[in-house]
Amino acid sequence: MKTPALAMVCPLLALAATHNAARAQAWAAQETALANATQLTLPQAYLKAGESYFSHPANASTRDMIVFQATPVPAAGEASPFYAMYVASLRSENGVLTLGEAIHISPEGSANTCGWFHPTQPTIVFGSTIAPPTSDEKSGFRVGTRRYVWQFPKEMDIVSVSIYDALFAKQDDPQSQPTLSTDAQALVSGTLPVPTRLFERDLYDAECSLDATGRFVLYTHVVPSEASEQQEPEPKIDGNIAVFDTKTGDHHALVTAKGYDGGPFFSADGEWICYRSDRKGDDKLQLFVAKLRFALDAEGVRVPVGIEQEFQITHNEHVNWAPFWHPSGELIVYGSSEAGHSNYELFAIEVPRQALLAGKDPATLRTRRITFAPGADILPAFNHDGSKLMWTSQRGGKLEGQERPTSQLWIADWQGIDFDAPSPATAPVKRETIPVRE
Repeated sequence: MKTPALAMVCPLLALAATHNAARAQAWAAQETALANATQLTLPQAYLKAGESYFSHPANASTRDMIVFQATPVPAAGEASPFYAMYVASLRSENGVLTLGEAIHISPEGSANTCGWFHPTQPTIVFGSTIAPPTSDEKSGFRVGTRRYVWQFPKEMDIVSVSIYDALFAKQDDPQSQPTLSTDAQALVSGTLPVPTRLFERDLYDAECSLDATGRFVLYTHVVPSEASEQQEPEPKIDGNIAVFDTKTGDHHALVTAKGYDGGPFFSADGEWICYRSDRKGDDKLQLFVAKLRFALDAEGVRVPVGIEQEFQITHNEHVNWAPFWHPSGELIVYGSSEAGHSNYELFAIEVPRQALLAGKDPATLRTRRITFAPGADILPAFNHDGSKLMWTSQRGGKLEGQERPTSQLWIADWQGIDFDAPSPATAPVKRETIPVRE
């Protein structure tokens, strides 16, 4: 059965009720960096939703939109084991943020991850297998091993799909009958477009984002690796970070250290990147930042071609991952198991870039816990002026018959972090969930 191109959103009243219930919890007072937390997606529409990012405000064709991955509640039969990719408009109604109709932009049956808006064109880039992958094993928590297993389909490539203003104008105004492009007509009719591969390399390529110009694609590429020293049944996955130059077609390797390096993002000024790494091969991920090295092309454009200096900014026994820059470039938010492996939470860490370059010890950087709700809080992302934080959370509660709350999208006003202020008291919360990679 075909997945519909348009997914109906939940009523505003349901969102407001969830919002009010969340704020009534005692732990809400501890979340001093956040205000007006609101649930954007609900389990009536999605079995799980996550990893969402904002569009660029300077791009009129995609302004005030988000891209996210989700598994929709099936109309009949079994749900897909893979994420589909969606885009939706972000609206404010009576002071409450809601989503418009969600547009399904990934091929039927494909596995998808990590969407990102082009800053100047009406396109979305994301990782996709395009066709159903040869393995249908899902990422998930393995109870017997107490480990989270991620899947890296070898068919995963970075792809691009075009979307158009006319499509969204038609949705917002049913009386409007604009002339739609061929791709937009396909979306409206329920026929999903076939994405265009940006390039083809062996094995998994995904976890992509773009620089502010849209020319350079930052991504993770999996390379063949030998069995680890721990003699595990399967070799450790080895991921490297690279930049693809869409103008020249060149790939520039940035991070090639042994172990999985992934989830990279450019800082707002394009001078640095952040990422996670499993350098020790012990599944305890640490966060890194690096100042990029540039070379001038024939037209005098600075092209990122390597790493000038790298800094490990977390040094602990926890799983730290999904780092994301604040637009200031002096702060990173991320998810961590520091509060317990059964309930990941969001943290912030200061990143004084000039002080690091001048010799400041990265092990002395200050951190601050952001979220305190029961249920995992992960995968944070700022909008372009840093006024909003969007993330994936299980704080919305369980539906009747569910074993645990589902992962859904949340958004809040960002109040900022004062690393010199005392940390808010930590109240005990019931731990009943497990971390989920979205």
